[in-house]
Amino acid sequence: METTSRAEPQDASGGQAAPQQQGQGVPGARRAVEGYLMAGFPWYGLDDAFTGPRWLMQVGVAADGAVEHGSTGHGDEPSLRGELGEEEQRFAVVVTVASRPVRRSPDGTGVLEATSVSSAAWLAGSGLLSCTWPTQMERALRQDWLEQQTAIAWELADDLDGGSWTGLSLPVDGVPTDFHYRESEYGWVLAGSTHRDVHIGVYGRGMSAYGLGFAVVKDIESYA
Repeated sequence: METTSRAEPQDASGGQAAPQQQGQGVPGARRAVEGYLMAGFPWYGLDDAFTGPRWLMQVGVAADGAVEHGSTGHGDEPSLRGELGEEEQRFAVVVTVASRPVRRSPDGTGVLEATSVSSAAWLAGSGLLSCTWPTQMERALRQDWLEQQTAIAWELADDLDGGSWTGLSLPVDGVPTDFHYRESEYGWVLAGSTHRDVHIGVYGRGMSAYGLGFAVVKDIESYA
């Protein structure tokens, strides 16, 4: 998806946050919330059955300035800095993607393909890679590994009816909803659509996907 990130704190892979273009001196959490408040669609997260920590990641913005997607986190914030080993990390990240039939290209001269469940699957798959790549790998090999795995994630997202995915029914706003589901050595990924005209992708590690439920976030500021 051709979007840029806006108003996010430091990302899960340890990269630097996006430069501040407005609101110099505003805390990162406040900037992140403001990005989410700009969206014209509801955000999703885990439902009230989850009682652990909740936090924000980032929003993706289209060429016309519209917010297209963003992620809400639950559990341990994924880290590659060694605070927690990969085996100890327990988290689930819910990616909400606005349903947009027509999207402008970044240069404003054309249109991009519509967002879909595949868009949500791709964002979830790439998000999982960003926080689970093997830290013990030599630096010279990391980029090659990431590019290879990213290409595989894209191909999988583009073939949701293929043998790499299975079906899984989970509640969304209390309604049983069909998801595409797959596992890997790095974690798991889910992708599906909601009755509110948005798509959701989910990725996690250390938490079972089978017992999760999803609901509209009533107060996005509670995640800050």
